[in-house]
Amino acid sequence: MKRLLSFILAVTTAAAAGAQVLSVEGPRTRVPQYGRADFSIVLQGTWNNPYLQEEVTLDMVLTAPSGKTLTLPCFFVEGKSGAESRWAARFTPQEQGRYSYVFRYAEHGRPVSESPQGGFEAGKPAGHGILHARDYWTLAFDDGTPFRGVAENICWESRDSDDSKFFSDLHEQADRYNYDVMLPQFAGAGGNFCRLWMCSWNFPIDRHDRFNNRRYQPSDEYFNPSAVARLDHTVELGEKLGVYFMLCMGPGDARTDHSFFVSPEAKARHRNYLRYIVARWGYSPAIGLWEFFNEIDNIQFRDQRNPIPAADIVAWHAEMASYLKSIDPFGHLVTTSISHRDLEGLNDVKDMDINQKHIYRATSSMPETINRYEKAHGKPYVIGEFSYEWDWSKNFDDFGEDMDLDFKRGLWYGLFSPTPITPMSWWWEYFENRGMVPYFRNVRYVNDRMLKEGKGAFEVVPVKAGGADAYAVRCGKKVYVYAYNGTDKPVNEVSVPMEGRRKVVPFDFGKAVFRGGKKIRARDGQLVIPTELAPRCEILFEIK
Repeated sequence: MKRLLSFILAVTTAAAAGAQVLSVEGPRTRVPQYGRADFSIVLQGTWNNPYLQEEVTLDMVLTAPSGKTLTLPCFFVEGKSGAESRWAARFTPQEQGRYSYVFRYAEHGRPVSESPQGGFEAGKPAGHGILHARDYWTLAFDDGTPFRGVAENICWESRDSDDSKFFSDLHEQADRYNYDVMLPQFAGAGGNFCRLWMCSWNFPIDRHDRFNNRRYQPSDEYFNPSAVARLDHTVELGEKLGVYFMLCMGPGDARTDHSFFVSPEAKARHRNYLRYIVARWGYSPAIGLWEFFNEIDNIQFRDQRNPIPAADIVAWHAEMASYLKSIDPFGHLVTTSISHRDLEGLNDVKDMDINQKHIYRATSSMPETINRYEKAHGKPYVIGEFSYEWDWSKNFDDFGEDMDLDFKRGLWYGLFSPTPITPMSWWWEYFENRGMVPYFRNVRYVNDRMLKEGKGAFEVVPVKAGGADAYAVRCGKKVYVYAYNGTDKPVNEVSVPMEGRRKVVPFDFGKAVFRGGKKIRARDGQLVIPTELAPRCEILFEIK
């Protein structure tokens, strides 16, 4: 794939004088299934702004080995109107076999040039492909492999000036809080899924200046080269580490007032923003989900006296989700998020694959919330943010142990609930500084064991543990039990409905392994496991 074959293409149609595809450079050798194929296209065309699809578009139209037709948007790289310009396409083959393709160039919505047909071979797989919905508990890759995200928010890198009252000095440490440090650390501890933001200080691809982040340089270009390069690098880093992203794209550098959701001009601008994102990064398996907004209800009520009508926001999501699906040939999942206020109809938008909300100061409510929303709307549900406290005007060190305990509980409550991605903790710098990142190793170990034992199947099992929060799931021939004692009294036993003699193996949280254990005989249909679960402590068993 590294060696490229350049071939000159004759013009097949030319509805506009001088507009033509001149050459295509594509892969010479086989491309691995689920690997990346790069194409460089030279064309001559006329435009005022090559990033606006109302003016010009270049699409790669592929025929897959199965006969399926795919249309991939391409993106402008460099050049001038009326002269030669260079464009690029990034494609991931999701099938094995022979692909054929043509490139179609259009101006003002009218086709003006098409390349002769080219082709390439997709060979043995490299990886598992793109993530898709499977059921409430799991996602699945293209090849069918089930996946559950062990997740947290790592939404941005250090800022030059952080607004935290107590922790700004910590958050501003650029050598510590950058993706080249945070993502390998997270992956090394077992994390495999995180949420990233595109905003004014993180991946601000359509912002020209005033970033509050020295990683980005001012530019008059329509898409900021330094921000684009940083997102290129981070996506490729995710691919290498096996970390998958929920990319919160946000509104770009646009004001989110009422007109953003109803104005034809604003919607056209946002479609161009989405088209560029899909064209440049849609190829990547590291993109787990596209997320439209962070906490859309807070945007709705930014002006408390004049909130944006929910119907207009929901209609915008329906329109943009449909558009996003239409330009993404890889079938990435689509979501958006709320803080705490539902918008009527938002959870039922057809082209939104996963529903999501954020929960603070109510971690124990997450399992019930997940089940309730899935029952009501028939879609997987994800807790995109959670923590013991949301108010950054407080000094978290005053209740640091409570923050740590809540961090742990949220991960386990998610792992034992029907959600494909564990609840994502907020305050990543704070928890990293308290040494909490290695705790992901525990959750990942149990997660992988559950997936392997049950081959991706999960069944809820009733469980009782006195006044403690307790959860149990059956994965294949094994049952996993988790309990957290939030009371002020010890819990002496955990009871699970079972028959016969079973081996109960406790989990060693320090070593991240199940070990030891003893056999216990069930009586009267109940397996009663003696415990010494002290207040504010957790326990986990594997029952064979």
